[in-house]
Amino acid sequence: MATSTHQQQLTAKGEATRARIVAATADHILGAGIGGTSLDDVRAATTTSKSQLFHYFPGGKAELVRAVVAFQAQRVHDAQQPALAALDTVESWEDWARAILAHYRAQPRFGCPIGSLSAEAAATDAQLAHEVEAYMRDWRLQLQAGLERLGAREPERVAAAIFATLQGGLLLTRTEQAIWPLEAALDGILTQVRAAIAS
Repeated sequence: MATSTHQQQLTAKGEATRARIVAATADHILGAGIGGTSLDDVRAATTTSKSQLFHYFPGGKAELVRAVVAFQAQRVHDAQQPALAALDTVESWEDWARAILAHYRAQPRFGCPIGSLSAEAAATDAQLAHEVEAYMRDWRLQLQAGLERLGAREPERVAAAIFATLQGGLLLTRTEQAIWPLEAALDGILTQVRAAIAS
């Protein structure tokens, strides 16, 4: 709540500076992880002073990392729109798969930023782990809602299987440093969707 109040007091220029710091930190964490990203790294990447950094993030690194998680979750969510909100035909699922593939293909590093943060967050910050879990659960529930609109059998279980397939494909894209595992995972997901609605 305190962070929200602080943000409301920022000028448009201040909001832009804060957003720039969050985006740069997000990119650094993608490569180095939370533990491998220090405030000095952030300052160097964003050419901000220590006082500036604490002006925008008075809670220090913990507050900044939470802002990064929210930023990455929103970026991933937006990349799936409008397809994610309109999953009601097989064709709409194909559109969603293409949007997912285009988003991750365009990333500087392969893999899901939210999924990558989950394991590290769980070991370092219980509140952050809870927030990451909430973002992941919301994503899965949106897939489940799409299956329900399709009249799929056992939408909750199928959505869990689809989400696990997607995250597995994203993990392999990161370890392989290639996009083909995600392509294979998305092909498998579309097969799961068709099977769930077949009479």
